[in-house]
Amino acid sequence: MTTTAAQEAFLRAFHAEHPAVTAEAFGGGRGPDGQSSYEILCQRVAGSRRVLDLGCGDGLLLEHLARSEGRQLAGVDLSPESLFLARRRPALSGARLEEGRAQSLPFADDSFDACVSHMALMLMSDVDLVAAEIARVLSPGGVLACVLGGGAVGGEAYERFVALLRSTVADVPASRRVPALGDRRTRSRDGLDAILGPAGFTAPDWETVPIDLSGSADEVWDVVSRVYDLGPLDRTAVERLREDFLAEVTETASPDGRVPCAFKIHVATARVR
Repeated sequence: MTTTAAQEAFLRAFHAEHPAVTAEAFGGGRGPDGQSSYEILCQRVAGSRRVLDLGCGDGLLLEHLARSEGRQLAGVDLSPESLFLARRRPALSGARLEEGRAQSLPFADDSFDACVSHMALMLMSDVDLVAAEIARVLSPGGVLACVLGGGAVGGEAYERFVALLRSTVADVPASRRVPALGDRRTRSRDGLDAILGPAGFTAPDWETVPIDLSGSADEVWDVVSRVYDLGPLDRTAVERLREDFLAEVTETASPDGRVPCAFKIHVATARVR
């Protein structure tokens, strides 16, 4: 069984090398209404003045949140390299950005009206403790809004990439595989409710949204190849995966060269009772 220390060591090492990986992968994606997953999340906490970003990374979500004047913003992340990039964003000059663990947040009780988390909660170990910490730092009635990965839409490039990746990973030794990350309960509404309910949250609202990541074959590869699983692989394995992927998806391209690629997200929202 993978320990929390091993999981967090992997995440720190990966983000030291790729400090803006999540924003680079998903920042250009758009839902059916033309909004990015970051913009969708911002809508869920509209009107909240004091907002914490849990797993804030390079600060892209906080930068979106800063567009509403008068907000007091804070972010916490395991990666000092990601936080370095966040601190360079002019819009975040007044934000409190802390290196730390979600299981032991460096904030006082009742510090925030809202907590957001973009593709991060699902990676965290000891997630029941994380939920208790979020509830602690939120005021009564405070909202938790998070984006969670939902997998491939189906019949497009991301689904093909996942199938090829699984085949690649199956052929490499355990030392070249990503440690098990997060808690499987975050992948469903009922599972998330089982985590959040005991911490004092209402049953979560749950919406599944397809995010379009289409582009040229090379652009799509640049997006899908940012997954954690490629981190431990050697260059030969990654290049072979890339060649196989490009060979498969090129045949799906439209006349203008655009390869269809989409990824589902779950947008979950709950309040402290």
